This record gives sequence, structure tokens and C-alpha cells, in this order.
Amino acid sequence: MVLRKFNGFGKRVKRMPIYEYQANGDQHCEYCAGVFELLRKISDPKLTRCPECGAPVIQKISAPNLGGSGPALDSTNIEKHGFTQYKKSGKGVYEKTAGKGPRVINPDALGDD
Repeated sequence: MVLRKFNGFGKRVKRMPIYEYQANGDQHCEYCAGVFELLRKISDPKLTRCPECGAPVIQKISAPNLGGSGPALDSTNIEKHGFTQYKKSGKGVYEKTAGKGPRVINPDALGDD
């Protein structure tokens, strides 16, 4: 199975996972001495040997890279979608950087009712 994702132009893009491996034992070459990565199809047979020297290897469990999948968080895009962004400028004080709303949020200026 090949993972597919749509690019920004409505066309499908093939996505293959990157797997991490490391040598399993004392036998290894320069290539598999540390951790190495391979781009492989999910349907490919399980890799049990280093592709360079044939030493036994194990697949490591690693976190997926999920970056780059959403729109940019710049001020133009934030305002375009109706959101407001604030930046912390002091203890409990926030200043608006994008969108509609009060210029400053300051709980000390609210007063007690």
C-alpha cells in the first residue's frame, strides 16, 4: 500500500514512509554502524539484513513527520479565515498581531464589578 496525499493543486502525490534501522549485534559496516534510513513501500518485504554488508538489522520505531500539512499561520491567512492572534507582551497582557478584536487584553484594566 502506498500512502497518497493531495498536493495543493488537486493531484495525488505518492507518499512512502521512511524507515529507520540499526545493526543488531557486533557485526556491522560503516553504513549500518549507527542508525540509517530507507525510503520503502509498506508492501516491501521486511528488511532483516544491511543492504551494504548483510549484517542483521532491526527496524526502529520512530515518530512520523507531520509537518507541512496545513496552511501557513501568517497574519494575512489568519485574518482571511476570521481568526484573531495575540502575542504575550507581559504578565497576563496580550497584544493583537492579526485579526479583529481588542488591541490589548489586560486583565488588570478590567476592574472589579
